[in-house]
Amino acid sequence: MQKTFIKYVFVIVTAAIFLILFFNLLFTFHSLETQQFETFLAKTEQVIHTLETNQTELEMMNENLDEDYLTRAKAAAYVLDRQQEVSMDVEQMQYLAELLNVDEVHLIDENGIIVSASVSQYIGIDMDDHEQTRAFLALLESEEEEAWLIQDAMPNAAENKIMKYVGVARKTQKGVVQVGFEPTRQMEAESRNTYEYIFSKFPTDVGEELFVVDRTSGKVLGHSGGMDREFQADCYQLDRLMGSLQGDFIQGESGRDMYVVSREYGDVLICAALPGDILLGKLMGNTFNTLMYLLFVEMAVILLLNYLVQRKVIDGIHHIIENLSAITKGNLDTAVSVGGNREFEQLSEGINTMVKSLVSISNRISAIIEISGIPLGAFEYKKGDGHVFVTSGVKGLLEISDERAPVLYKNAAVFDQYIRDTLENLAEGEKDVYQISESKYVRIHMSETAEGCLGVITDVTEDMMEKKRMQYENTHDPLTGLYQYVYFKQLAADILKNMSFGTVSAIVMLDLDYFKSINDTFGHNAGDQYLQGFSAVMKSMPAEHFLTARRSGDEFCMMIFGCGGKEEIIGWLDAFYEALRKKQIPLSETEVRIISASGGFAWTADSEDSIYELLSHADEALYEVKRETKGRYTEYCQ
Repeated sequence: MQKTFIKYVFVIVTAAIFLILFFNLLFTFHSLETQQFETFLAKTEQVIHTLETNQTELEMMNENLDEDYLTRAKAAAYVLDRQQEVSMDVEQMQYLAELLNVDEVHLIDENGIIVSASVSQYIGIDMDDHEQTRAFLALLESEEEEAWLIQDAMPNAAENKIMKYVGVARKTQKGVVQVGFEPTRQMEAESRNTYEYIFSKFPTDVGEELFVVDRTSGKVLGHSGGMDREFQADCYQLDRLMGSLQGDFIQGESGRDMYVVSREYGDVLICAALPGDILLGKLMGNTFNTLMYLLFVEMAVILLLNYLVQRKVIDGIHHIIENLSAITKGNLDTAVSVGGNREFEQLSEGINTMVKSLVSISNRISAIIEISGIPLGAFEYKKGDGHVFVTSGVKGLLEISDERAPVLYKNAAVFDQYIRDTLENLAEGEKDVYQISESKYVRIHMSETAEGCLGVITDVTEDMMEKKRMQYENTHDPLTGLYQYVYFKQLAADILKNMSFGTVSAIVMLDLDYFKSINDTFGHNAGDQYLQGFSAVMKSMPAEHFLTARRSGDEFCMMIFGCGGKEEIIGWLDAFYEALRKKQIPLSETEVRIISASGGFAWTADSEDSIYELLSHADEALYEVKRETKGRYTEYCQ
């Protein structure tokens, strides 16, 4: 009887194992394909987000630089209209260009001839002789009092050098004042918005490819592996890629199948591909691990049943049924005990072992999860029950201490309250991500019924940290750690808009004195230390009153807010300049400098005032200081 029973058990369990393995194979393949599809979608979404973010930043940067360039051109015109002798002296024009932090300054008379310039060889050029310069002649014919022209970056007429020029009409006499800039920042920003540059910043798995195809011509526009290769395989052809929006297997190079997911974005297809044999390798690995686990379970079950069948199976049936009935009602602490018969005593012990195995089944499920390599935890409990079903990963994901875990797992009500408390810590800007600690984030999905609750927990710490890192890089200057100018204006505008009644705020524009000579004399490393030293003083000011940013190069800006009046603002500025005077920057082994900076500020008590007007007024005050003296600040006066 025992041998027959074991034989049938072996046949049934083996058949069940292979049936489970077959369905597991189908399910795992579908899951892997779905997971890969979602991974590719997430990566293409990141590519699109990066493209749009870079484009937005480029447009905002161009807009801000145009505004700044126009301000400098107007300042040059203002100086030349009031100091006629400067217009006839190249050295004076060069000094004016250095003062305004521009690369070139030109003065054009009523005939369209450059009569004075910071670059001597440009003097005498007829603006009508070249298409690039001819556009500024329209300013001579304009009847507008504030006529101006901002030209896009292009090769200039004199040297074919890429330059950006801004011209304004003179007020005191007919003529044009023109300033020129080398558009280094715009060109660098545009280079960061190429597909291959963006792809180089995205991590890819082994064999994984990211590429972009033109939807009109079918030409590959960018590739994560570079462009020095042939793109004749089916997986790069437009007609095949259009059918891969939901994912598809397409033949690649050398007949190798590729799993490809494409996504439409404007006039291009953004595509991700992975060799099919890599995906198949993952499937075989998961299937083999599952098979080994099932065979181990089969062996353990057969050995256990063989052990139990050796014991008596007649006496004590009713007593065992009563004990099992109590167990099925949820009383897992019930111990099956049958005396007077050795076989049933062993059977009772086996049943008790099986009950303990049911209680610890989470550990076996956790083993499967650990084999898969997925940071996952699950829990389940019924209302009114004492025991909570959890996998081993739950404790680590929720950072539950070893002392507290037994208390939570033995009481469903206490565990439920713990989960409710955790759900109160929703991560900022997220729907289902919760912050466990300063360096831990999890995603919790729960399904609740009248009987109980089932939940799944996944670790998303890496994704959240990467998101925070990208957000920090997008809003902070990499050299100084201060806010970038664009983000500063957004924050400053919000502070101004929400300014409390009875308080005042001020915008301060700052410019480092003699910074160019420091760079020229001691090198750019010393210049960077000088900038970092200045930013360190800015960051040392109290955050409840100061908002600080790097504008560009050696230009900085601050917002002083939450003050009771202009006197308090001046007090903070005095404290800031006192801190500057105490800050010594080593520029070489023998040279130490105290930071010198000029500043201008404009203040307001009206929350309806425009942040751009305050910025402009502070700029005007700064230029007033730079014209008269250096190393101090002044207030904007209308």
